[in-house]
Amino acid sequence: MFENLSDRLSGVFGKLTRQGALSDDDIATALREVRVALLEADVSLPVARDFVKRVADKARGQAVTKSVTPGQQVVKIVHDELIHVLGGEGALAAMRIDSPPAPILMVGLQGSGKTTTTAKLARRLKEREGKRVLMASLDTRRPAAMEQLAVLGTQVGVDTLPIVPGQDAVAIARRAKQQATLAGYDVVMLDTAGRLHVDDALMAEVAAVRDATKPHETLLVVDGLTGQDAVNVAEQFDGRVGISGVVLTRMDGDGRGGAALSMRAVTGKPIRFVGLGEKMDALEEFHPERVAGRILGMGDIVALVEKAQETLEAEAAERMMKRFQKGQFNMNDLKGQLEQMLKMGGMQGLMGMMPGMAKMQRQMDEAGFDDTVLRRQIALINSMTKKERRSPDLLQASRKKRIAAGAGLEVQELNRLLKMHRQMADVMKKMGGMGKKGLMRGGLGALLGKGAAGMPGAPMGGTGGLPGGGPALPPGMALPPGLSGLGRKK
Repeated sequence: MFENLSDRLSGVFGKLTRQGALSDDDIATALREVRVALLEADVSLPVARDFVKRVADKARGQAVTKSVTPGQQVVKIVHDELIHVLGGEGALAAMRIDSPPAPILMVGLQGSGKTTTTAKLARRLKEREGKRVLMASLDTRRPAAMEQLAVLGTQVGVDTLPIVPGQDAVAIARRAKQQATLAGYDVVMLDTAGRLHVDDALMAEVAAVRDATKPHETLLVVDGLTGQDAVNVAEQFDGRVGISGVVLTRMDGDGRGGAALSMRAVTGKPIRFVGLGEKMDALEEFHPERVAGRILGMGDIVALVEKAQETLEAEAAERMMKRFQKGQFNMNDLKGQLEQMLKMGGMQGLMGMMPGMAKMQRQMDEAGFDDTVLRRQIALINSMTKKERRSPDLLQASRKKRIAAGAGLEVQELNRLLKMHRQMADVMKKMGGMGKKGLMRGGLGALLGKGAAGMPGAPMGGTGGLPGGGPALPPGMALPPGLSGLGRKK
């Protein structure tokens, strides 16, 4: 999401931040490139034009000319304007799911991922907010639509309304609300049939469902890959049905992100969530300030911490933390860390949240680093005996050959794994005496390697990592050091 725009803007602002002073010509040249970058990212022309005008007005003011670091001040202005365009600071208001059962109406075009998004959101409400959720499919037209929602409900552990053949959408919606009331559910999610926004009959049907159920939230699910057409769809649905928010799907496949940048400015409706994959946990809240940070290569440490907290088991994390504080770190610990990285979205997901890591991520892609590297490392550890995992110093030539053969890999890859383990063990020993805070920051900082501070990839002049500032990861989460030791994709 936003990779292309992020790359272009990083190049533009990299030039600005290297200059000691900025002239009007410097700012004008940079903003011309920003405008082109926005248009290439499929941002609508009026939004791009207004954005550049507001930045230009502020960038030529006294705040920049008197700033010690004019280039970075311009970047801050762009950052603030991005937040404004995306919806404003703190724009993500909580969904209205009070006075149960709270109906949530899901609407959208055919093929936008509405049924899958319904299940993802139901899972999120159940696991994060402890709500009892009932899902009901109102799609009587698409073959097996109701069965699909029932299967997804089983996967995520959420109840679905039993199917009664012959009922229309309004009757199903009323039955769902009645069932939710009698059984004490907190939320009832109504998955309507996909429709073309020009289809008057189907639009009338969803309006009738709305009138019958009085939904607390009406969420429009649109495919982010459709670009500006997604914005047009949102305007059409809001005019005919009335929507309270938008969910953009398939944003993991869109390197431009123009729909997200135009949606709030054009429609006035907030983006509530973005879908970033097919898995049931691949749904994220849309925070304008965090997204703006990612676009400008500042990362999203808050999201990184939240992701770690979601995937870490508290008791296991505390046990691992105590081992780290004692300087104990064997192959079982390393395997746990590698598996944790995969759970948190792999290398690409983590690097996207790390401040100033955009350029390093591109270097990793060019060098052939990807998540298969982590899986090969895990395979090597699985090929070891329990004794060898506890005591890696036992590994001599004959054992190394057996382990590598067992994993179907070369001995060189095992040697790189052992080197990475030694580096990480050294970090744990040094940081163990500094308490939890120092240990977590040290473990994460080790991922960046030497010279990460002040990386050119950090346009705001950030550290590129957590040492020296920023929140620490939860206990038990320390990321592997030495990316150079991770091996290459064959």
